[in-house]
Amino acid sequence: MSAGNEAARVTVVTVSYNSADVLERMLSSLPPSVPTIVVDNGGTDAVAGVAQRFGARLVRLETNAGFGRGCNAGAALSDSEFIFFVNPDAIVVEGAIEALVSFFDAEPTAAAANPRILDGRARPRFRGRSLLSQPAASVGKRAPVVATEVPTLLGSAFFCRRTAFEAVGGFDPEIFLYHEDDDLAVRIAQAGGRLFFVPQATVKHQGGQSSGRSHAVARLKGYHMARARAHVMAKHGRPFAVTRTILRALVEALLPHNLFSARRRAKHIGQLLGAWSAIRDGGAYRTPLAQAEITHMDRQ
Repeated sequence: MSAGNEAARVTVVTVSYNSADVLERMLSSLPPSVPTIVVDNGGTDAVAGVAQRFGARLVRLETNAGFGRGCNAGAALSDSEFIFFVNPDAIVVEGAIEALVSFFDAEPTAAAANPRILDGRARPRFRGRSLLSQPAASVGKRAPVVATEVPTLLGSAFFCRRTAFEAVGGFDPEIFLYHEDDDLAVRIAQAGGRLFFVPQATVKHQGGQSSGRSHAVARLKGYHMARARAHVMAKHGRPFAVTRTILRALVEALLPHNLFSARRRAKHIGQLLGAWSAIRDGGAYRTPLAQAEITHMDRQ
């Protein structure tokens, strides 16, 4: 089977929130034959023009619905065998999609996987244990050099069988941001799917570039990070979920390095506010789903 045919079995879904500046690089890194869906998550930038230049299908949400809901909106338009959720500030290295498809063909029990993910300094980003699984499930902190079954996955480059994704209902819509990848991976594993790290495929992920680096953004991210942590811990039966989230936020807010960074202080203020708000509702995000406007474009 040719590389083009392998790529055509995959739909790439990316969620943008004012990410036009980095999205173009990501889209240009994809094989020309791969169908692509860009979800504009209530942004105000020129993402529609970028999507049009690359022939991507565009989904426009009226407001920022959160990362997981954005992914779900894009995935709902996919009928391909595989879905590859890729952050807009990532670059898919040549051959990565084909390597992932080949691995899944050879391992029919595989339900979802991460490629090798490198940060902006070419350091591997790897999650060898899960907040939501037992410590015994850890496979260590170092990224394996061969394909390895793992207890959880990172969301910046999340490759999965569409059937496995749909079987568990996709991303939890009650998570606005953070921990939605861990939650989805653990639910797929609980449903009998196997999770893998596949180092034969590589994605470069700058990280923190898709929605800007202002103090306001840092505070918002911290707020939803704490709320999501409280929500997923309670959802998966971890005791004292909200109390532990508040204590963690307090400890992190008191770390000395916060004195030297206004962004860190903003993030931790957001975490404290988010953790405190979770006392009331457990951290679940229940804002009504945003309406979507879908623009159909053919990828060249």
